[in-house]
Amino acid sequence: MANTLNYLCLHPQNTEDTPLPRQIFATKSIDKLIADSERPEHALKKTLGPVSLTALGIGAVIGSGIFTVIGTAIGGNPEKLADWKGSPIIDLILHHGAVAGRPGAGPALAISLVLVAIVCALTGLCYAELSSMIPIAGSAYTYTYATLGELVAWIIGWDLILEYAFSNMSVSVGFAAHIVDLLDWLNIRVDPKWLSPAYLPLGLQDLSGKDIFPPGWHFGFDFPAFVVVLLLTVLLVRGISESARTNNIMVLVKIAAILLFIGFGFSFIHGSNYHPFSPNGFSGVLAGGSIIFFTYIGFDSVSTASEECRNPRRDVPIGIIATLVVCTILYIGVAATLTGLVPWRTIAGDGAPVVNALKRVSLLPGAHRLHFVRLAVLLGALVGMVSSILVFQLGQARVWFAMSRDRLLPDVFSSVHPKFRTPAFATWVAGILVAIPSGLFDVGTFAEMSNIGTLFAFVLVSIGVIVLRYKDPSRHRGFRVPGGPIIPILSTLFCVLLMAGLPAITWLRFFVWLVIGLFVYFFYSRKRSEFAGLDH
Repeated sequence: MANTLNYLCLHPQNTEDTPLPRQIFATKSIDKLIADSERPEHALKKTLGPVSLTALGIGAVIGSGIFTVIGTAIGGNPEKLADWKGSPIIDLILHHGAVAGRPGAGPALAISLVLVAIVCALTGLCYAELSSMIPIAGSAYTYTYATLGELVAWIIGWDLILEYAFSNMSVSVGFAAHIVDLLDWLNIRVDPKWLSPAYLPLGLQDLSGKDIFPPGWHFGFDFPAFVVVLLLTVLLVRGISESARTNNIMVLVKIAAILLFIGFGFSFIHGSNYHPFSPNGFSGVLAGGSIIFFTYIGFDSVSTASEECRNPRRDVPIGIIATLVVCTILYIGVAATLTGLVPWRTIAGDGAPVVNALKRVSLLPGAHRLHFVRLAVLLGALVGMVSSILVFQLGQARVWFAMSRDRLLPDVFSSVHPKFRTPAFATWVAGILVAIPSGLFDVGTFAEMSNIGTLFAFVLVSIGVIVLRYKDPSRHRGFRVPGGPIIPILSTLFCVLLMAGLPAITWLRFFVWLVIGLFVYFFYSRKRSEFAGLDH
């Protein structure tokens, strides 16, 4: 393979007679990946250190998950009728049939978060080893190109586009929902048609349960969701260092808001709310962890920025591990406080559970001071979601940039702004493709699509560590996963287990997306790839 790659570098061709199996399993030399990234027309500005990388990771992880999706993870999605589409795969296997809705973890979400943290720690170690060897934009896509071949790299790149896009659509809609809460706190009235998506599958109700809009389409547009994505796109085009400094400030604000919620909420906890602690057993714990998992893609975002690090072999592993430690502690603190403040069933279906829990408790005698705590937490939640959108948009554009540089996407996606040295075109396209659907559709339920994409990427990264240990054992590793193959194998198994906690319809949609991606690869990308010119 090394001779083939050397031939390719020296004698690029444009024939279409490459044996298919030979091309789809062709891997790209790590040395060539690094060399391509250093070409002046593709070089990115290196400005990030370990503190900024950790802040980027925290900025992504501590966002919509801790303020919005945590309610769904705790309360579940109760349904009266059993439906195979909404049933987790593991329940279909264990119960030999559909179950009614997705079970909530209840107060046992703390255990779910520990499970998720263990999985992320195992996978994070794998990411740290690969990123210390391959400090290139593209994250899991780039790692699989160097280990598992072009076809798997394409699949994971296509998968990353899905997970980043749907993550940000969900976060943007959550941001808009909290803007509505802020306007409510300030007693400012705005026509709801400009604050809600044009398509509402369940309609829109006020606080008293009265319908504002019936289910279906209505004349309107979710402007807060649309505008926040475009503003952050402008910021990302202007430069990574400016984006990182802005993100650092936002991270400090939202951590302060979380600590404020935990500190003040602790004195209003009722022990009876913790009983039963695990109302739906292990099935609920697994489902809760599967739902909340997508927010942990933040440490993946750390590795997507490795090409813009001053010392990636040292700083990226530090950023990944520090992100996991800080975020897990904060998540468990919020989950324990939230489920102690209000009964866990009241959280089901709540788009802003943390803020609304404070609102309910503040109406109790002696709890009036929580009215202003609610405002502080609300502002922190908004800031948290802004930083999540910022980091996810950064990661999405870098994946497109890396795939284009490898000629699997049009060349324009790897063009770099002459002044700001950022992938401007990829950033703008990513911004527009997220902003418009965020204004039109209620896409909060699509967080599960991001979850399965994230877990799938983690599986391939974990396998990639084992493959590179065998294929290139002598290459210098700035960080090495301890314990030989044990940790990568455990990471793979745990990720598959969490994938089993996702509904069957999510698996079906994921397979449809992959089929579309394979169609694009075989009829477009494969013919443009540099490996398409391999000689017999």
